[in-house]
Amino acid sequence: MSNRIPIALQLYSVRDDCAGDLSLTLQVVAQMGYEGVEFAGYYDRSAEELRGMCDDLGLKVAGTHTGINTLLGDELAKTVAFNKGLGNPYLIVPGLSAEYQGSQQAWLETAKLFNDIAEKIADQGMFTGYHNHTGEFTPMEGKLPWDTFGSNTRDDVVMQIDIGHALRAGADPVSYIERYPGRSKLVHLKEYSSTNDEANVGEGEVPWDAVFHACETVGGTEWYIVEQERYAYPPLECAERCIENLRKMGKIS
Repeated sequence: MSNRIPIALQLYSVRDDCAGDLSLTLQVVAQMGYEGVEFAGYYDRSAEELRGMCDDLGLKVAGTHTGINTLLGDELAKTVAFNKGLGNPYLIVPGLSAEYQGSQQAWLETAKLFNDIAEKIADQGMFTGYHNHTGEFTPMEGKLPWDTFGSNTRDDVVMQIDIGHALRAGADPVSYIERYPGRSKLVHLKEYSSTNDEANVGEGEVPWDAVFHACETVGGTEWYIVEQERYAYPPLECAERCIENLRKMGKIS
């Protein structure tokens, strides 16, 4: 069991709860059995406050979603310092504006930009990466942006594949985890269902066994991160249903 991949929750899934009472929300998330959290905003807390809250609950920080602007120029050093305080090595960009992804050339420039960022932070034990939506799997000038990004970035640039988004775009996420070995350090577990947009993890059409096998054999995956963006129940209840279903799949003890 020592090589079991731990499971975190992307806090964007329960952002309104976090905004209302962050401490209580983290407590509830920990009680559900999540072993870590991925931040998407810091709710006006310092890195030390957030780290303390997580440490008290035995939660690790699996990553953070941070805008590209926080990784450019003088902002990079501040972002690195904040995340070191947080105990988080992963600076993941969750989306890009049109100037960064409007054409094949833009994607090539973006890949270079991520290489540059990765190089600047590597000696500090930090990593950057990118999180896909559906557009990255929609052909542009005959190529898939995800491939353009993946094949033109350093091996230490994380390709944070969102399983649900990839399937929604008609792509096979398993093949991409295999195509870029070791690049899927953080994987977003999001369900996809052609009939129910609000399906929780384990209740749709994702071939989870194949996803887990790819992550555990070639992906280099260090964290499974649950993300729920559409809700059939209150967000915290959705988060609990997701982890319960992962428990039934044998992914958590």
